[in-house]
Amino acid sequence: MKTLLYSLAFSLLFMTACNNSNTKTPSTSDSSKNKTTPSNAIAKVAPMASLLESYLKLKNAFTSDHDKDAAAAGNEMVKAFASFDKSSLTSAQRKTYADIQDDAKEHAEHIGANAGNITHQREHFDMLSKDMYDLVKLLGVGQPLYVDHCPMYNNKKGAIWLSETKDIKNPYLGKAMPTCGTVKEELN
Repeated sequence: MKTLLYSLAFSLLFMTACNNSNTKTPSTSDSSKNKTTPSNAIAKVAPMASLLESYLKLKNAFTSDHDKDAAAAGNEMVKAFASFDKSSLTSAQRKTYADIQDDAKEHAEHIGANAGNITHQREHFDMLSKDMYDLVKLLGVGQPLYVDHCPMYNNKKGAIWLSETKDIKNPYLGKAMPTCGTVKEELN
């Protein structure tokens, strides 16, 4: 986990320095080697790292129609919300985070509690994805993310999700229509 956080922090620094270059640096688990990293860069990445990691596990479970894996990732996300460190947030960010977090945590809890009912889990994933989009916009994550849109989900009302790749892997329709959707936005 620490390695992931450092990796994200280094990626953020290099993307900023290289004007969104795809250059990545090796990660390290020795915190003494990381003393030159500005604390504000780590502060921007670290709070969202475990939330994003569990969200992406959740999304990837749905792309393969794995309701039990989705439930496990939902429970992991509930724990990530519980351990979220708000100390680096401004007072305005704390207030907005609190508003979003209450709703998002509830959706993650429903997903975790409903293994065996993937349709219900996906209904909550729809709302959770909107909340995660808002959190990423608010706090950043230090890595490129893609906002994908499925026009067919929910009786053609559509739904968004966040992805770590440009390739469309639809979590709402899973194996039935794995490539249904388009990239609507890139977040950096």
